[in-house]
Amino acid sequence: MPDYPAIRLRPNVNPRKLRHGFPWVYANELVLDRRARKNTPGALVELQGHDKAPIALATFNPNSKIAARVLDADPQAVVDQAWCEARLKRALDLRQSLFDAPFYRLVHAEADGFPGVIIDRFGDLAVIQPNAAWAEVHLETLCAALAQVTGVSTILKNASGRARVLEGLDDIDQVMLGQAPSEPIPVPMNGATYMADVTGGQKTGLFFDQRPNHAFAAGVARGARVLDVFSHVGGFGLAALAAGAADATMVDSSAGALALAARGAEAMGVSDKLRQRQGDAFDVLGQLKEEGAVFDLVVCDPPAFAPNKQALDVGLRAYERIARMAAPLVRPGGILGLCSCSHAAGLEAFRTASARGIGRAGRQGRLVHQGFAGPDHPLMPQLAESGYLKALFFVL
Repeated sequence: MPDYPAIRLRPNVNPRKLRHGFPWVYANELVLDRRARKNTPGALVELQGHDKAPIALATFNPNSKIAARVLDADPQAVVDQAWCEARLKRALDLRQSLFDAPFYRLVHAEADGFPGVIIDRFGDLAVIQPNAAWAEVHLETLCAALAQVTGVSTILKNASGRARVLEGLDDIDQVMLGQAPSEPIPVPMNGATYMADVTGGQKTGLFFDQRPNHAFAAGVARGARVLDVFSHVGGFGLAALAAGAADATMVDSSAGALALAARGAEAMGVSDKLRQRQGDAFDVLGQLKEEGAVFDLVVCDPPAFAPNKQALDVGLRAYERIARMAAPLVRPGGILGLCSCSHAAGLEAFRTASARGIGRAGRQGRLVHQGFAGPDHPLMPQLAESGYLKALFFVL
């Protein structure tokens, strides 16, 4: 039997929420004496109540605000390749039941039993983000299990996750298996083709989470003039073109992202319907208004304006401003889609900010669709933070 060191909850912390599935223990909830602090970041520990009754197997990081993360309800579980393979197999079975092609988020952190770990799959290649110290310690085991379960021939470690800084980890990318591709990977999704830069792009190279919201937008885009703001590699715009949009204008500050969007349009044979504007989104929205531009469908999918609670007020004002500047570009009876990937901005607060912005633009909006992340991004009900993505579509 494993002999894990023990860490204990403070007397005032009720272990019930942990027994019911909440996966995190904050530093101020633990007895962090000298013995506990001797554990190295990423160490496996037996999490105990203050009465020393075992609760779960956890991983410990004395340098993180989230000091302990529950790994297994069995305090004596052995975290080895077989343990990893069993959880990866469960995750794979779910994705294979959802999608007919191997392009999806395979592991969505706590919700798939791998705290702090993201794995996106791109056919024969996988990108892993080990955003917690324990995953960095067990990275080779994780990768061996990943190759065994999925059969992928290439695994890339992406170290760009913001959470790695909070965990005291480095930002060094690494090829764990195979050879990094020299070209972007074409990804089929919603009838469109996206080009994923898995070595130099944002995050893992593509955002799979918006898939169902791209599909909703595509469903109302036939024959439409479309504006995709913060387009990245063409998420909403390419889906709309695949569904028969008349044209799509993409706005992004990144020349590299726009180039990938153009390559996607070329692969789809719709380059003649693509328009692009590189620049700050707020500036371009202002320019389009001055030009008298009007669209049937406008979608704004900005980066997280409220990544934490400290930034919430500023972030909500930014979401309101986006709505206020985008609404005048929508024809009467057209649709405005507004998205948020901010953990700190809940659905109600985001919806209120969006509606306020539409009103301040002198428009009235009826909410016709609320969207969230796709099913390959499962939501852990005990952990509200995992439900980060919101998409609202208004008829103006």
